[in-house]
Amino acid sequence: MTIQAIKQRIQTVRYEEWEQVRAELNDDPRAGVQTLIRQRERQFERERALHVDYMARSVFENDWKAQGFKRIGGVDEVGRGPLAGPVVAAAVILPEGFYHPDLNDSKKMTKGAREVVYRVLMDEASVGVGIVDADVIDRVNIYEATKLAMMEAVRQLGEVDALLIDAMTLDLDVPQQSLIKGDARSVSIAAASVVAKVVRDNMMEDFAVLYPGYGFERNAGYGTKAHLAGLTEHGITPIHRKSFAPIKHM
Repeated sequence: MTIQAIKQRIQTVRYEEWEQVRAELNDDPRAGVQTLIRQRERQFERERALHVDYMARSVFENDWKAQGFKRIGGVDEVGRGPLAGPVVAAAVILPEGFYHPDLNDSKKMTKGAREVVYRVLMDEASVGVGIVDADVIDRVNIYEATKLAMMEAVRQLGEVDALLIDAMTLDLDVPQQSLIKGDARSVSIAAASVVAKVVRDNMMEDFAVLYPGYGFERNAGYGTKAHLAGLTEHGITPIHRKSFAPIKHM
């Protein structure tokens, strides 16, 4: 076989077939073939490491399921800290046997990876989204607004047996577990963080068109230098949080 043909074969071989294929190629004296074998080995190692990490972040879900709970919802929010825009929460129930190697805490993912995983989640998982705008945040405070967004996201799920929530307890009659840094520890909470992040980023990109001059498409409403300069030049918009400094002093 040519090296190109071997490359195509190696790239399509499944892990359970790899030992046999590697045994067939190990004695091939061509340096290019041996390089391809080493590259594929490293690729399998990365895939194994991702799977081990994913399974380690499924332990909370598995503990609930071992107790007889089936529909386990992960809940997370995005947007507690910005000066403008809503707080967005998501609740996600992953289907049985779901696995996506790139699913992680949304803060650890690239924009492109988040959008790919978001589309998969919207197609395959049960998803609820709660959005609370700046006016409500100003009225009830950001902590209470976050709870409202989370409870709306859970309500949209319909039937749910238990909840895993990122650093929050909700006033709901549902068994729940609050996890500090839950988006890095639970795949369900990570899934919720991805959905909430993509939904909110898309909203802020739309707001950037409606309210140009603040850089919302880049800063998502956080108090960057460009955003603060926009406030000085253009003033406050309807999506700014008037209870947040420095806006409340303007």
